[in-house]
Amino acid sequence: MRTLDVHPIIDNARFTPFHWMVMAWCGLLLIFDGYDLFIYGVVLPVIMKEWGLTPLQAGALGSYALFGMMFGALVFGSLADRIGRKKGIALCFALFSTATILNGFASSPSEFGIYRFIAGLGCGGLMPNAVALMNEYAPKRLRSTLVAIMFSGYSMGGMLSAGVGIFMLPRFGWESMFFAAAVPLLLLPVILYYLPESIGFLVRQGRTDEARALLKKLDPACDIQPGDTLQATDRKGGGNAVVELFRNGLAVRTLALWLAFFCCLLMVYALSSWLPKLMANAGYSLGSSLSFLLVLNFGGMAGAILGGWLGDRYNLVKVKVGFFIAAALSISLLGVNSPMPVLYLLIFIAGATTIGTQILLYAGAAQMYGLSVRSTGLGWASGIGRNGAIVGPLLGGALMGINLPLQLNFIAFAIPGAIAALAMAVHLVSGRRHGLATAAQA
Repeated sequence: MRTLDVHPIIDNARFTPFHWMVMAWCGLLLIFDGYDLFIYGVVLPVIMKEWGLTPLQAGALGSYALFGMMFGALVFGSLADRIGRKKGIALCFALFSTATILNGFASSPSEFGIYRFIAGLGCGGLMPNAVALMNEYAPKRLRSTLVAIMFSGYSMGGMLSAGVGIFMLPRFGWESMFFAAAVPLLLLPVILYYLPESIGFLVRQGRTDEARALLKKLDPACDIQPGDTLQATDRKGGGNAVVELFRNGLAVRTLALWLAFFCCLLMVYALSSWLPKLMANAGYSLGSSLSFLLVLNFGGMAGAILGGWLGDRYNLVKVKVGFFIAAALSISLLGVNSPMPVLYLLIFIAGATTIGTQILLYAGAAQMYGLSVRSTGLGWASGIGRNGAIVGPLLGGALMGINLPLQLNFIAFAIPGAIAALAMAVHLVSGRRHGLATAAQA
């Protein structure tokens, strides 16, 4: 009889169809999540006109879902460390899909806001759990790339919402955009049947037969005998409390990560909520304005995959520093009167370095925290960052309300990119110092 740690088996496994399956199901979940999140920016010009909303009121209404996401990330991230990733994902998915369908029946801004808050609870909880699950199945050498590819489903969901909006808004009205969320809900039983539970969680729960079966699927060549004892050694912490996020040299990096999440999500949601409206005010048609949102999300998907690939080959934190600098530059240039191809290129780069970098932040956080606090760490980073997501639409509404020139609006959206680049630079320095201190003690 032997005692085997599951982590080295997972870390060193060859990439198999089973990895593809986990990535595909997690990616599909995030497509639906991204659709539900970006839908507000798509319908915003229509509901502002129908309900007579001022820009400030519209910004506040857009923040209801983001308040929900903040609480959802904090609550469901920590909960899943206790009940399992799969149950946490199922609960969040059912919650946001049902609430989104109900949004289509809303007859007033207050009713609309309540349903958006409930949907936000589920959206905010699903993200950290899907990232944690993918991180726990990915081979070490491909971890950033696979998490980034999986999370690009979020950008695909944003693209889907813009594409569906271009087709459905003029024909069936804004309500149809929310009724479309019934389709993902019908797929929930299928997703739950095929989506595996975290192997590390199963081992910690004593469900070793299930863990052994999943390991054989993950790596058919691994030599696991029926009598072998499995363990999941948590190499980066042993508690389940938020205080673990500040121990073992993690304090500065945790705070830097939270600040970067805040700034990044502020940029993402300021752009996704107000880009169509700003461009419509600049003289572009509604269809053209929605096409800008489509390009923004396509850039996010490309940026996440490129950033993940670079992160696996070089240093993920350095990649994030570079991406944030590029975000600040590209967004600040959006207000300059540019030829259409240049404008599309700037929006593409802005999407790649905001939405794409958000995904890289999740990937980095998943690698920084240990198994027992991984969803907690992801949930708290996401939850703290959601304050930035809340500020983003409100900032856009306030700027629109005082009728600033277009260029100043985009410069205001770009400043957080410079702050996030600085935060990631501090994260990098702190990580190096902790590594040197650990090596010296060894």
